[in-house]
Amino acid sequence: MNNKMKKIKRFMPLYIMALPALIYLFINNYMPLYGMQLAFRELDYSKGIFNGKFVGFDNFKFLFTTDRAWIMTRNTILYNLLFIVVGLVFGLTIAILFNEIRCRLAAKFYQSALLIPYFISMVIVSYLGFAFLSSESGFLNNGILKFFGADPVSWYSEPKYWPFILTFINIWKGMGYSLLMYTARLIAIDGSYYEAATVDGATKWQKVRFITLPLLKPAIIMMLTLSVGRMFYSDFGLFYQVPMSSGALKSVTTTIDTYSFEALMKLGDVTMSSATGVYQSVVGFILLVGANMLIRKFSKDDALF
Repeated sequence: MNNKMKKIKRFMPLYIMALPALIYLFINNYMPLYGMQLAFRELDYSKGIFNGKFVGFDNFKFLFTTDRAWIMTRNTILYNLLFIVVGLVFGLTIAILFNEIRCRLAAKFYQSALLIPYFISMVIVSYLGFAFLSSESGFLNNGILKFFGADPVSWYSEPKYWPFILTFINIWKGMGYSLLMYTARLIAIDGSYYEAATVDGATKWQKVRFITLPLLKPAIIMMLTLSVGRMFYSDFGLFYQVPMSSGALKSVTTTIDTYSFEALMKLGDVTMSSATGVYQSVVGFILLVGANMLIRKFSKDDALF
């Protein structure tokens, strides 16, 4: 017992440091779990929020019976797949190039320049996008296209451009986060590997291919696994605020999150929104566990759990 108390006393500063994060995790992630029952109840304010009639899976029907069920599911999955692939390629490329910078001042400048967009509110991003894409005063129409003699484009009425626009904004905004994740792993790589490769006459590409990428594999797998778990989620701001909720773009910007929000605003049915959250959480959990099982099968050391 005495040894146990000594260990507690020894690690007490660490427990105190972790306490704020644990409190936040409990309040933000675990306390709301009690509200999941709303997805299976009929909302009746006269009886109390959590005392409504149990209706089973009736609140989930609108996700599958609506005429937009296929569109919103397709968009959510395909956009996430596109973001994962393009984000992985660009994130790794930027991190590897950043690691080659030897000037500390330049490294800090580029790191700040790439990280700042990650902290910018999507509301601000939507207005920045409008400044570029506006039909009347946008920089693209009045600057670039006009300079080359091309006709102006009504960007907010042309769905065909938006998969590229949304992908560009997503990659631009998330590049700083990817840079931090991969750079943290790159810094931990022993420089003697590269020195030995240089002595053997290896080129830059050979060093990246046979040293950098294999040693980055754990970080890459972790990022991919976490992304797979978010496959049925979408950035609400990216798909709703950036396109300015344009009706002409619904076919390419409607996702599960935006459709649920619009249904909530029109119908005011909180239980439907709760059902959407439960559906996304359960499917995301299944995908995460499935991806982790697949990783364990081929590379047990790289699995998350």
